Amino acid sequence: MTRCQTSLLAAAAALALMGAPAVAQPANMTFFITSQGPGRGADLGGLEGADRHCQALAQAAGAGTRTWRAYLSTQGAGAVNARDRIGRGPWQNARGAVIAKDVAELHGTNNLNKQTALTEKGELVNGRGDTPNMHDILTGSQTDGTAFAGADDRTCGNWTKSGEGSAMVGHHDRQGLNTEPPALSWNTSHPSRGCGIDALKATGGNGLFYCFATN
Repeated sequence: MTRCQTSLLAAAAALALMGAPAVAQPANMTFFITSQGPGRGADLGGLEGADRHCQALAQAAGAGTRTWRAYLSTQGAGAVNARDRIGRGPWQNARGAVIAKDVAELHGTNNLNKQTALTEKGELVNGRGDTPNMHDILTGSQTDGTAFAGADDRTCGNWTKSGEGSAMVGHHDRQGLNTEPPALSWNTSHPSRGCGIDALKATGGNGLFYCFATN
């Protein structure tokens, strides 16, 4: 056996011990972070536009037979809770790792972190310490996945603004400036500085958001 063959067998064995598939399995994927935003900062075209973006990325990755929804809340009259629009679970990433078995676990002790919160392509998203940092994920949501009350904008005008305004973001890598709960939260870390792509990048974002399959 050659040295190359020995190395390949060792790598395969290591993956097997970790319980991780060696390659992405998009057909079974039910969760991902968008590999890119629509290109207008936090203006996602409302919930409908965000859902279409999730569906299009899933389709390109080979998981378009499922119905995809963006994990985003809205505010004001008829406010929508992100937790109510993503199905019942369980959800797994493109490599088969289970993120959460249901809505309660997702908003409790889940398995969402930098190593598991992958894109639809099965790729890692830059986090704190990477260049550029892109760990700010748009959610507009409180820790339990519900919408914010009050007049303070936490959804960039219900995902229609790319200028002034603000959106609540979470840290997909569960890291921040300190170890306080907000810095470690996947869905409620801090408001953005604005709604344009430059404002989102200023605090470590890139207009990305979470997508979940509802079936």
